[in-house]
Formats: sequence, structure tokens, C-alpha cells
Amino acid sequence: MNILLHFLAVTGSVIVALLAAAALLHLIPRLGNAGKRFSAALCHAPALDWVVAYFTVAPLIAGPIVAGWSGLIGAIAGQVASVLIWTAAHEFAHRKLGPRPRIVELVNRIVGPWRNYASLWLTAIVTPLFTLIRLAEVLIYPPLSWLVNFPRYKDEEWVNVSRHKFNGLIGHDLIWCLYCDWMTGVWSLGSEMLRNVESFWCPIRFDSGKKCANCSVDFPDIANGWVAADGNMAQVIAVLEKAHSGTQHGWFGHPVRITVGGKELEPADIN
Repeated sequence: MNILLHFLAVTGSVIVALLAAAALLHLIPRLGNAGKRFSAALCHAPALDWVVAYFTVAPLIAGPIVAGWSGLIGAIAGQVASVLIWTAAHEFAHRKLGPRPRIVELVNRIVGPWRNYASLWLTAIVTPLFTLIRLAEVLIYPPLSWLVNFPRYKDEEWVNVSRHKFNGLIGHDLIWCLYCDWMTGVWSLGSEMLRNVESFWCPIRFDSGKKCANCSVDFPDIANGWVAADGNMAQVIAVLEKAHSGTQHGWFGHPVRITVGGKELEPADIN
């Protein structure tokens, strides 16, 4: 009985806390120019990191602290319920706008409602993974940048959300598009940082031609500078010396690459 009460208490508390915060986010931009500026700041890193953490991470930490495993399950239930309640409320608030094209309705027709909803919630399970990637971008990459002179990035240019400004997105479509909005920025920034890591320490193509082709989308240096798999270490050293003889050690296609003899290196010049 105590386990059930703890579960219900955590679930209810999470619902109240998240919906109250969501209501506050809706209210802030209506508080004059100062509110609009503050709301705009909340839409990109670093402030966005705290907003996302409040909705996604904080309940999963607080729940177990308060009530152990029943608290964790209650926190997850509260998060899911909050999304469903907010979705219904947001769509109800916009009901006067009348019928309009909806992503959810089209996808429901294409694959069926239960497949659509089940798939979306499956993607939500990987939220902690993206949170860990974001933590690495904030806590691990800056020291790397300082230690070996990797390019620095303005996180807010990558990690931000803006799809709430798109006309016609409401309720279900809006919440999931915002999730993808954040997720895409986090992943893209992580990929950009990893390009620097790979081309600095391991500029060697894979033995598998298929893997090279697949990975070259995210790592263009595979085809534009990395040493062939049947090459030798002398070639690797030559590539590294030529590409990283300056102070900035970005991947070979990065705009802050060094210059050699007053001329900026082109990817094709590396080999």
C-alpha cells in the first residue's frame, strides 16, 4: 500500500510541477518586452539546457530520491501524463482556429495510430542519451578545446528551439517537433565536435569501403584527407604534420583550419 501511495504521490507531484512550469513558459512572453527577451533566452543554450533538464532529468532524479523504484516509475508516469494533458489542453485552446492540416493525422493514416504513437514514445526513451551527449559537450569538449586547441563553438547556434514559431503547429505536433528541434541540435553539435577528434587523432580510413561511404556523411574528411586503409604510418604522420602545424586543430574541412605558406589548406591538399 505504501508503494502505491508513494507512486501516486510522485506521479501527482510531477504532473503539477511540469504543468505549472509549462504554464509559466506560456506566460513569460506575454509580460512585455522584458518577458519576450527572457523567453527568447530560454529558447537557446545555456538557459535551454536548464529548461530541458527540469522537464526531462529532474523528475527522474527526484522521484527515486523520494520513493525509490516506485518514485522512479511515478516520475516517468508523471512525465508521460504531463505531455498528454498539455497536448489536450493546447489543442483545446486552439480549437477556435478550426480544422487545419496536422502531421499526426497524416502519419496516423500512413502507418496507423497505434504504430505512430508507439514509435514516438520509443524515441522518447533515448532522451537520457541526448542528455549525456549534451553534458559531454558542456563538460568534456571545452577542456579538450583548451588542451589541444580544438575550435570553439557557440552552443546557442546549435542547441536551440524555434519550431514553436511555425504557423500551424499545435498540441501533439508542436511538442514532438520541439523535442526533435532540441535533439537535432544536440546531435549535430556532438557530431561536429567528434569530427575534430577523429581528424586530429585518427585520420585513417576504415578497411570497410561500405563503412567509409556510410560514415563520410558525418565525417567528410574520410574522403578528403584521411589516409587509405592500406597506407602506412609515415603517411599518417605526414597528414597530421601538414594539417595541424598551426594553432587551430579543426577537422580538415573546418573554416578555422590553419594556413600553410599563407594559403588555407583545402581538403584535397592534405594527402
